[in-house]
Amino acid sequence: MLGLVIAFQEYSIGNGFFDGPWVGAEHFRTFFDNPNFSQVFANTVVISCYRLLFVFLPPIVLAILLNEVMSKWFKRLVQTLVYLPHFLSWVIIYGICFIMLSEGSGLVNQWIRQTGGEAIGFLTSEEWFRAIIVSTDLWKDTGWGTIIYLAAITGINPQLYEAAVMDGASKWKQICHITIPGLTPVIFLMFVLRLAHILDGGLEQILVFYNPLVYSVGDIIDTWVYRMGILEGRMSLAAAVGLFKSVIALGLVLGANQLSRKITGSGVW
Repeated sequence: MLGLVIAFQEYSIGNGFFDGPWVGAEHFRTFFDNPNFSQVFANTVVISCYRLLFVFLPPIVLAILLNEVMSKWFKRLVQTLVYLPHFLSWVIIYGICFIMLSEGSGLVNQWIRQTGGEAIGFLTSEEWFRAIIVSTDLWKDTGWGTIIYLAAITGINPQLYEAAVMDGASKWKQICHITIPGLTPVIFLMFVLRLAHILDGGLEQILVFYNPLVYSVGDIIDTWVYRMGILEGRMSLAAAVGLFKSVIALGLVLGANQLSRKITGSGVW
């Protein structure tokens, strides 16, 4: 935390935290006055909201479905298959997408040409970029996210299900009235933690997938900081943007935690 002071200084590598000249809020003004600020901020929020909308719920649904599977070997097989993508790097995933979606030799475009259509530049199209980012993130981390929810389901008192069966409750009613309410505190907890990263956008994934042709829809705060702050050695600017993101994340987490406490009676703290 002490190092954040460089956000208010003209820091140079090799100098101490307190040796740089004091410039106040100059680096914040540089960021806010940049012509690309509104674009990178909007891209970051939109991509993060898409992730929150399309990637947050599938692990919950998958965990509930796996919990209802009676065949142990089938359940383990499905778990293994959906967990595997998590251990692949984004470079490997991009390679898979390139093989499938590249405009020249991609398998999908080859099929499109054979059916009489024109090839689509999935990886260089502004219309498709965000969809690819969200879908690959969904494929990569959905299986891993189910671990938390499966663990939460195992913590639900089995006697509740036994009592529901005795009362004649169907599987659907058991899910609606026992499983989902039992998962609600964990769901809100994960939602609060997810909000803390609303301005992150997924630097590693974006760096691998994006190119100058999709900057208008794919350039996020982290990639802008990487180019302007890290590659150009402007560490103070990078620190200022990081502090700005942290303040926004803190406000969102405090608000979401308060909402969680009102609805579920518990929060992160």
